[in-house]
Amino acid sequence: MTASATERGSRRYDKPPLSVGELVDRLQERGMVIPDRDRGSRYIRHIGYYRLSPYTIPFQQDRSQHTLTDGTTFDEILDLYVFDRALRLLVLDALERAEVAIRAALTDHMATTYTDSHWYLDPALFARAGKHTTFLKLVKKLYDDTLHHHADIGADEIVHKSALDHYVTTYGEPELPPSWLMVESLTLGQLASVIHNLRHRSDRTAIAHSLGLTDPLLLSWLKSYVRVRNICAHHGRLWNVGLGVYPAIPKSSQVSWPRSWGAVPDVSLRRLYPVLVSLQAVLNTVSPRSQWAERLQNLLSNRPALNLRGMGIPHGWSNDEFWGPSIGIDSPAGPRVGEIGDVEPS
Repeated sequence: MTASATERGSRRYDKPPLSVGELVDRLQERGMVIPDRDRGSRYIRHIGYYRLSPYTIPFQQDRSQHTLTDGTTFDEILDLYVFDRALRLLVLDALERAEVAIRAALTDHMATTYTDSHWYLDPALFARAGKHTTFLKLVKKLYDDTLHHHADIGADEIVHKSALDHYVTTYGEPELPPSWLMVESLTLGQLASVIHNLRHRSDRTAIAHSLGLTDPLLLSWLKSYVRVRNICAHHGRLWNVGLGVYPAIPKSSQVSWPRSWGAVPDVSLRRLYPVLVSLQAVLNTVSPRSQWAERLQNLLSNRPALNLRGMGIPHGWSNDEFWGPSIGIDSPAGPRVGEIGDVEPS
């Protein structure tokens, strides 16, 4: 076992399952004020006690007994949960834009540089042969699954085949699809693995440059994005969770980053704030007229200091000129694109 590995606990879990009513009782016994018991029961039934209970942690006065500070209300906990949900949706919006841009950059660069729509089949372009072989098996399985389970659109003109469905039912050779179809079939984690395994740094550098980044930053930020996306996709707690992996801080002045970063407390480096900054840095390149930062400011502007500390957001964060142009300061008049659902070319 490595020094960094976590040892398995020795205790046996023997806690019995509790009914919704018993769970409401537990919260009240710990000091939570629940004026409307039926309303509290309804939320616990449809959200889940074990999804909601972590939001009580900042309100606990005794962590070992989970007792709450006097006067803690159910609505305070629910408000924090609702805020976290809005935060996840907002972060997913920025992650989508970054992820789509990374997919496009990978396939566009590799296909045109090597003049090969199926460049990913060439083992010479990858550093680790074993990982490349495993990757090709994964693509082959995606192909086989699509071939054997493609949708039958029948006479319904509204339902259309996917691009991969079209390929496998139209072309016999090459067996596997071109890279622009292959890349769209990968999860973000699989996409990050492909980029990490590229043999030539010049390829990774070119992909990173299209996002306004360097090669080391792209590799680092991708690790964080995979972790954050998994949390968001599974509706997990985001605002104060320990991510375990955090985006590297740029050393080059050519990469967009807050000028006041030197004054940011060290604790912020192990919170969500660097992830939010990194997403905005990517958006500055791939979606420069996006209003994502403005929506972030709107979400955070009326939140208590407790929320901001949990995210590692420093006081006066939005005053840095890194954020200023993106939150409407000195912005040009007229409509702006970039809201959720819009399609905005760079």
